[in-house]
Amino acid sequence: MILIINGSPRKNGNVAHMLKEMKLTAEEAGAEVKLINISELNVKPCIGCMKCRTAKECCLPADDSLNVMQLIKRADSMVIGAPCYWGNMPGQLKMLFDRMVYGLMGESESGMPQPLHKGKRAVIVTVCNTIFPFNIIFKQSRGTANALKEILKWSGFKVIKTVERGSMRKHPQLTASDLKRCKTAMTRLLLH
Repeated sequence: MILIINGSPRKNGNVAHMLKEMKLTAEEAGAEVKLINISELNVKPCIGCMKCRTAKECCLPADDSLNVMQLIKRADSMVIGAPCYWGNMPGQLKMLFDRMVYGLMGESESGMPQPLHKGKRAVIVTVCNTIFPFNIIFKQSRGTANALKEILKWSGFKVIKTVERGSMRKHPQLTASDLKRCKTAMTRLLLH
């Protein structure tokens, strides 16, 4: 199963359109796909108590973070899409990952991180308003991609492709080339 997470609060924004293109590509290839929108989730913020590290579950009352964690455990691969907010992912997406750390990464007795999803693959999709190539040079879309790569790496996912799109303010419409890059990334994910 391929899990696609739309980390944008906009269910019909450019990130959503890129992810829908990827979902369609995977479904046409016969893959089972589950797409979730962060804007539809009810997730309370992490309180940083660190109890989940030993208990292997969050001590807060169950919310949608538990459902997403179960989907990640079941998934063979994942696609995460997020717009750039100040060179990083939106807070709602970061909050979700904070709440699921116990199911993404363990710790050895010495405190070394242990990835819990070794062998799984991932694709990252990100957009930003900063014009190309400054979206990469000044780590805007690249900052978002790097933050997501860090989480995925320590969770055991191998990021096989990143699709970045800058200049959204100047050129707000997705192009055929943008959608083709999404299709290509999904095809590559399916082949691995």
